[in-house]
Amino acid sequence: MRSFSEIDTIAKRASKAVGFSWGIAEEIGKNIRILEMFGLPGLNNLNEYYKTLRVKKFQNISLIAKNNSSKISYCPIISGVNFLDQINTIEELNEIYFENLAFPILFIPFLSRASEIIGKRIFLTLDDKEFLLNFNQSIYSNYLSGSILDKSDLVKVKFIDNKNNFDEKTWTELYRLSEDTFVEETEQLKEKGAGAGLTDND
Repeated sequence: MRSFSEIDTIAKRASKAVGFSWGIAEEIGKNIRILEMFGLPGLNNLNEYYKTLRVKKFQNISLIAKNNSSKISYCPIISGVNFLDQINTIEELNEIYFENLAFPILFIPFLSRASEIIGKRIFLTLDDKEFLLNFNQSIYSNYLSGSILDKSDLVKVKFIDNKNNFDEKTWTELYRLSEDTFVEETEQLKEKGAGAGLTDND
């Protein structure tokens, strides 16, 4: 089995070889590592994308808007780089749409990293496939086939506001239960507490 370090390195070098700058190639290496770590077919999709890139042109996007559409399929790498660069601004849009995105699996790790930056979960749909990106710590999905996706007709990105998964009643009940672990303060404990000593060591 190849190590994640090897995967990162080969993805980075291959990306430079097809024409990306070393800076973007570094980003791609990290991303493929993330995909493989989370069990998604990053290397397979990257390889197929680079074979397609030899014979087909893809549309670059510089400024991410709420609705993004192109007759020529968007490049998932440039789309992802600019999404990540603009995340603090486009987060305010709440929902973002891309029509006609090539090899969308390669777009996912940019969103996963964006989730960590803004401290919010991101819900992503690639046509009928769903992904929940959790602060770059995990990815939940109904996409289990591991097949290569050469295009997604409609991509939806939704930023999820942070909220508790429990109600106040549950919190109160557990807090009261936790009070059983509290230690009653005594004069002896006070003397042993921080700052209670008579000797100044500063």
